[in-house]
Amino acid sequence: MRKLFALAALAVLIFLARPLWEEPVSRYVDLSFLDRIDQAITDFRDKPAVNEAIGKIGEGAESLYAKLEQSVKDERARKQGAETEAVDKPDIQTPANAPVTVHNLAVGDPLDRVQAELGEPARSTVNEYGTDWNTYHDGYHNFVMVAADAKGRVTGLYTNQDMIATKAGVKYGSSKADVEAAYGKPLDRIVKGRNAFLVQNTGEYDVYELGGSYITFFYDLHQNDTVTAVQVIDKKLELSHDALYAAGGPALKEGFERQLFDLTNAARVAHGEPVLDWDGRTSATAVKHSEDMAKNNYFSHENLSGQSPFDRMAEDGIQFRGAGENLAYGQPSAIFAHEGLMNSLGHRKNILNHDFRLLGVGVAFNGENQPYYTENFLFK
Repeated sequence: MRKLFALAALAVLIFLARPLWEEPVSRYVDLSFLDRIDQAITDFRDKPAVNEAIGKIGEGAESLYAKLEQSVKDERARKQGAETEAVDKPDIQTPANAPVTVHNLAVGDPLDRVQAELGEPARSTVNEYGTDWNTYHDGYHNFVMVAADAKGRVTGLYTNQDMIATKAGVKYGSSKADVEAAYGKPLDRIVKGRNAFLVQNTGEYDVYELGGSYITFFYDLHQNDTVTAVQVIDKKLELSHDALYAAGGPALKEGFERQLFDLTNAARVAHGEPVLDWDGRTSATAVKHSEDMAKNNYFSHENLSGQSPFDRMAEDGIQFRGAGENLAYGQPSAIFAHEGLMNSLGHRKNILNHDFRLLGVGVAFNGENQPYYTENFLFK
């Protein structure tokens, strides 16, 4: 009888502690089979006699769980502090031969120089230009995205961290007034053949043509309109992209999803917040919502059946203690979607929420190739 009681107590403890072990284990193991176990446990616990017995066992287990949870939190905080101390910022030089550099790299540099500066990419994903964004970082510190052409020449750069240097002295944290004093009036359109693509005048970014590249300075509206990111695209590459939206497909869908995930983590690290883990089950829920919005031509956190994001996650068997959702629509790339979300206060709060630990991203395209982006954040 004692052995049975001990086994029952152990089972209750494991069930209660699932929020602690599920996150790291899910990185390596598909835990979707646990949905059926959750339902079986719920059905079992609904029986009065069983519920009473579990309640007695659970009193001691809950106390042990609280101690275990605090221990995990302390260890996580210790590791995050150690990681922050261990990552050094590179020496960023003022460029000699380019108007803007990112991590001392310029458009036109060969890939062997990129490798010498940054090492091997952490991820490569398709972008809207039909090339790849190669993503480099050290635990999302020193975050840089690099695109290159078939000849191994850099054609695109992006960062949303303090990796920016310019001949004119504009840098990460410079004001919008500093940028416009250095470069004058920004572009209001980019002409591609017989088509003119207007640059939206929202105040969130300025676009300039400098040194054979289109350079976009993104501003943080919640930090006094200061430079928070920069994108540099080779002029030939930009002009070859002769549509507002790239043709949607599985590769671009996955590219935008993973890029949003990486951009979110880079922003969190820049603001001193812990890195999120990718959650495949939550991503599947996000994909379904993006697909539903794209197919049925609506844009809302509540779907046409009246379900909230939390209803949809619960319906898919996702357990959480807290959750949030960000939506974006129509931005031509993950970069522009992310920068827009960071300038929207409610969305920004989700991105920088200290308590969140997991993120699932889902992207879908409508018939006009307009992307719908859904981000679901949670902690368990």
